[in-house]
Amino acid sequence: MMKGGASMKHANIPIFIPHMGCPNACVFCDQRSISGKNEFREESVREEIEKTLATIGKDTETEIAFFGGSFTGIDRSLMCRLLALAKEYVDGGRVKGIRLSTRPDYIDREVLEILRTYGVTHIELGLQSMDDGVLKSAKRGHDAACAERACKLVKEYGFSLVGQMMIGLPDSSAAKEKATAERLCELSVDAVRIYPTVVFRGTELCEMAESGIYQMLDESEAVKRTKIALRVFVEHDVPCIRVGLCASEKLASSEVFGGANHSAIGELAMGELYYDLLCEKLDAMGDLAGKNLTVFVAKGEVSKAVGHKRKNYERILKKYSLKRLKILEKNEVLSYNIIIEYNG
Repeated sequence: MMKGGASMKHANIPIFIPHMGCPNACVFCDQRSISGKNEFREESVREEIEKTLATIGKDTETEIAFFGGSFTGIDRSLMCRLLALAKEYVDGGRVKGIRLSTRPDYIDREVLEILRTYGVTHIELGLQSMDDGVLKSAKRGHDAACAERACKLVKEYGFSLVGQMMIGLPDSSAAKEKATAERLCELSVDAVRIYPTVVFRGTELCEMAESGIYQMLDESEAVKRTKIALRVFVEHDVPCIRVGLCASEKLASSEVFGGANHSAIGELAMGELYYDLLCEKLDAMGDLAGKNLTVFVAKGEVSKAVGHKRKNYERILKKYSLKRLKILEKNEVLSYNIIIEYNG
């Protein structure tokens, strides 16, 4: 299970570059809607960085993050100007590093040399799936072999690699998503993001859903399948940075047609994983009826163990006929590990 230990608070300063640099049209993509912007203004970037820095405490490790499109596919001179600006903040000690997101087919040695020159620390690759059939159905424009090459190159050049995968793409399945998670672990990703598919209006995926060609994920299925992938990463000590789109990505907007649009989708999936782990542990302990149980989990993970709206707490109490249940954090417990003490 995951390694423990206290860690410094982390914050990104997100600079969204909506759909610039990407001529491709994946069936699910509407980056203009996701970023909430229709045009990018280079002259506003410094102001945006300064504005965000003013709200971040000194005890927080901060990175400038270029998101919202395929960063290494934008105009090369613009890319270098943006990186040079970000590097000013790194060199001045005001931010710790630079991260960016891009497509695997926009990664090569020339690009990585440039990124290294400007002090980029983290590269997030929008891999989405490692299944060729799923990639083809999603019209990603590259295959799994391309994704593997990009991952290996990023690691070869010494960058921290974050893999992004999606749950519920056309022609995908829980088994294919689990296989994708396992392959990402084999490729030594340093962290992951998991995105259950949200269907945006104006996308081909929306048309597919309206016509019945594509079955959108409901909340229950999204949580179940996300949990399966998440467990793979937990068992391989790969941190999951996030599950689902964040609040700033306009989840409640009228641009969302349907799909896994629950604002707490990550909390739900992590809670279900914790429930499974708790049950496995408790099932091995024999008859617990009438006993007082204290469950110790890693620091910061009580809410995951208790579950969304205390769902896990209530289910465990009832399933095992416990007299009393406490769920507490303990510094020495590793992430997603569980220690149980009980008495009559």
